[in-house]
Amino acid sequence: MLAVFEKSVVKSPEALTSPHSDAVSALKDGFLAQHFVSVHPGSVTVNLGSAGLLAYSLDRQNPLLPRLFAVVDDIFCLFQGHIENVALLKQQYGLNKTANEVVIVIEAYRTLRDRGPYPADQVVRDIHGKFAFILYDSTSKAVFLAADTDGNVPFFWGTDSEGHLVLSDDKEIVTKGCGRSFAPFPKGCFFTSSGGLRSFEHPLNEVKPVPRVDSSGQVCGATFTVDAESKRETVGMPRVGSAANWSSNY
Repeated sequence: MLAVFEKSVVKSPEALTSPHSDAVSALKDGFLAQHFVSVHPGSVTVNLGSAGLLAYSLDRQNPLLPRLFAVVDDIFCLFQGHIENVALLKQQYGLNKTANEVVIVIEAYRTLRDRGPYPADQVVRDIHGKFAFILYDSTSKAVFLAADTDGNVPFFWGTDSEGHLVLSDDKEIVTKGCGRSFAPFPKGCFFTSSGGLRSFEHPLNEVKPVPRVDSSGQVCGATFTVDAESKRETVGMPRVGSAANWSSNY
C-alpha cells in the first residue's frame, strides 16, 4: 500500500527529514504512483485531488496479513493485517456481520470524529491484532494512521523533497521518494494531521525522536520512542453538542 499526502493536508514530522537525503518530489508527474504500479502489477491508484493519492495492490501480499481498501462517506482507508476481536468491535460500533477490518476502522474513526465518548488512544488500543492502517477523511481533510504494538505489519513513513508525507508497507517505495528521510512507523502509536504523533500504549507520555544512523554513518530519519520522563496534558473528547469535532481538535 502507498499514500502520499500534500504538506498542506498534513505536516510531516520534522525529525524525518535528514540532511543529504536524496529525496525527490513524490507527487510531481505522478512519479511515485507510477513507480508503485511498475513494481506491483494490478495495483489501483486513487487520486485525492489536491490532497495527494492512495494506491494499493494485492500483489505479493501475506495471506495472514491481507490488504484491504474501502471508502465510506468520503472516508478512504487502507488496512493491512488482521483484527482478532472483530466480533466484539462489530457489536461495539453497531456494524453488521459482513463488516470487515477496514470497515471497522472507518467506523471507529467516524465515531471519534462525530464526538464519540472515548479518547482516540483508547479507540486504537481496543483494536487487538496485527495491523497498520492509513485513513483519509476528504470531508474534514484529516489524516489518521496507526500501527500495532509489536510492529507485526511492515510500515514506513518519510518526507519527500517538497515536505509531503509518504507512507507504505514497502520500504523500497518510501526510499524511492524520500531517500534517507524515512523511518519505520513507530510501534504502538497513532498519528493525526491535527495532533501529530501519540502513543496509544502510553497516552500520558510524550513521544520523542531519536536520530537513526545507517551503516555508512549517515543520518536516516528518526526512531520515535516514548519519553518516560515527560507527561502530556490529558485532552478530553468534545461531547455531543460541542461546536467542534474530533478531527479539528484532537
